[in-house]
Amino acid sequence: MSRVCELTGKGPMTGNTVSHANNRSRRRFLPNLNDVSLLSETLGQSFKLRVSAHGLRSVDHRGGLDAFLAKAKDTELSNAALKIKKAIAKAQTAA
Repeated sequence: MSRVCELTGKGPMTGNTVSHANNRSRRRFLPNLNDVSLLSETLGQSFKLRVSAHGLRSVDHRGGLDAFLAKAKDTELSNAALKIKKAIAKAQTAA
C-alpha cells in the first residue's frame, strides 16, 4: 500500500535528521494517513478512503466529500476517488 493521500495526493517527503552535534542523516517525513469512511450526500453512500489529516480538514472546510471532489484536480485524486467524483457528477446531472 502506498503512503499517498487519496484526495490530496500528499506523499512522503525527504529531509535531514540533524543531531545536537549538527550531524546530518537522511530521513523520510511520512504523511499522517488515516483510514476513514466519508459520506456522499448525493449518492447516499459512504466510501472508505485512505486520507491524510490535512485532507480531512480540507473536506470539512469545503463542506463535505461532494463539494471537495467537485473542486479537486483530477491529477491529485486516486483512481478510487476519480470513480467517486464521476459517479457524483453523473448523479447531479441526472437530478
